Amino acid sequence: SQRRQRFDISILEESELVAATRPFDPAFRMRRHRMSQSLVTAFCLCATRTSSGFSTTSRILSSLTSSMSSRSRACSIPGSYRGIRSYGGSSRAAATLADQRVKDEIKIVQDALYRIRNVNNVPAEIQNTLIPFQVDGISLGKVRPTTAELLVNTSSSVGSVFELQSTTNGNDGVSQQYLTLSQSCGSTAQERSDAVAKVMNLLREQEIVRGWREELYPVAETFYEQPVFLMERAAVPLLGILEYGVHINGLVAAPKENSSDDDDSLLPATPQMWMARRSATKSKYPAMLDHIVAGGQPAGLSLMDNVMKECLEEAGIPNNIARAGIRSAGVISYESYSRKSETVSRTVLFNYDLYLPSNFQPTPVDGEVQEFFLWSTDEILASLAPDFADPIKPNCYIVIIDWLIREGLLSPDIPGYLDVVRELRSGDCQ
Repeated sequence: SQRRQRFDISILEESELVAATRPFDPAFRMRRHRMSQSLVTAFCLCATRTSSGFSTTSRILSSLTSSMSSRSRACSIPGSYRGIRSYGGSSRAAATLADQRVKDEIKIVQDALYRIRNVNNVPAEIQNTLIPFQVDGISLGKVRPTTAELLVNTSSSVGSVFELQSTTNGNDGVSQQYLTLSQSCGSTAQERSDAVAKVMNLLREQEIVRGWREELYPVAETFYEQPVFLMERAAVPLLGILEYGVHINGLVAAPKENSSDDDDSLLPATPQMWMARRSATKSKYPAMLDHIVAGGQPAGLSLMDNVMKECLEEAGIPNNIARAGIRSAGVISYESYSRKSETVSRTVLFNYDLYLPSNFQPTPVDGEVQEFFLWSTDEILASLAPDFADPIKPNCYIVIIDWLIREGLLSPDIPGYLDVVRELRSGDCQ
C-alpha cells in the first residue's frame, strides 16, 4: 500500500541517519556537530514509527554521546530528543548524559549574560537623567547633572571653559539643558584641548581624576571623524565620551585531541588562551586576570600600529610574530555606570585574535603584568561563573564571550543565546 511504501522509506532513512551519527562512516562522512536540527527531528520521527521505536532512539543517543568531541561541546541535543522516553538501560544513561549537557550549556549562557550585564550596567533611572555634552551642535558625550555642575564650577577658576546652556524642543516646547565649551575656548582643536586640559589638571590635583596616564584621547562624534579636541585618557569618563580600545585574544593552536584514523573532522581543535595577571600596583583592577594584551586607542596611531605597540610593550611579542598571527575579529560595545564617581563610560573595543607559536612565551615588559599563563577552554568557561574565585577583569569577559561564540562554544539552541549576541554590542558603536 502507499502507506506501507512510506513506512519502508522511513526505515531506510532511519538506518542511513543512524549510521551518519557514528564517528566515521565511509558512506556518509558526517560528524554529529554538522547535523542540522531538521535531520535530527527526521530520524527521531523515524524511530518512533518503527516496531523497535525506543531502542532505535537509544542507539541514536548512544551513538551521539560516544562521538561527541571537545569541538562540539556547545551543540546541545535538540528538544525533540529530550521529549522521548526510553525504557532501555542504555537509553536512560544516554538521556541522563544529554540532560546534563543541556543543564551545563544553560549555565554557560546564564553566566555569560551575568558577565556582560556586570559591565553593561547603566540603570534606566540614571540614563534618563544624563545631560548631553556637545560642541558646535555635535553630540560628544553624556554627563550626570552633578558632574556638569562640577565641571562648570571648576572651570570658573581658570576662565570660562565649560558652561550649561539650554535648548527648546520644537515639538513640545520643553527646555533641555546641555553641557558645552564656552566661546572663549577658541574654535580649533588645539585651543579647545588646551582649555580642557586646564580644568582636568585642577581635578587631578583635587584627586577627582585619578590614574593619570599622560595619554591623549581624541574626542569626536564617531571613530572616523576628526577630533573636536584631545583630552587626558583618565578624564574621559567625566564627559561620557566614546572611548576606543584594542583587546587581543592570545591563542595557541592545540593539537587535534583524540585524533585517529576514524576521525574525519575538518575543524581544528579549540585553542588555548594566554592569560595575564595584572600588576598589584595598577590603579584599576590590581592583580586581576586580564588579556595577554589590551590598551586604549590613543590619538595619532592606527589600530594595527597600536596593536603592534601594545604587543611589544606589554608582552614582549616581536612585530614579526605579531603580524604573522594577528587577525581582526570585530568589535564589542557597552556602557558602564560608576556610582562612586557618578560617571558613564561608553566604550567600543576592537577585538583581535593573535595566534602565537606553541614554543613562544610572553614576557612582562612594562611592569603592568606580573605573569602570563595558558588556560584551556574548560578553565575559561568555569571562570564565567559569578562566584569564580579568581575572575578576569570585567570588560575582558565581553571580548572573551564574543570569542567563545565565534568558536562555537555557546549553543544557539539554548534560551538566552540571542540575548548574549545582542548585548555584546548594546552600547553606541560608531
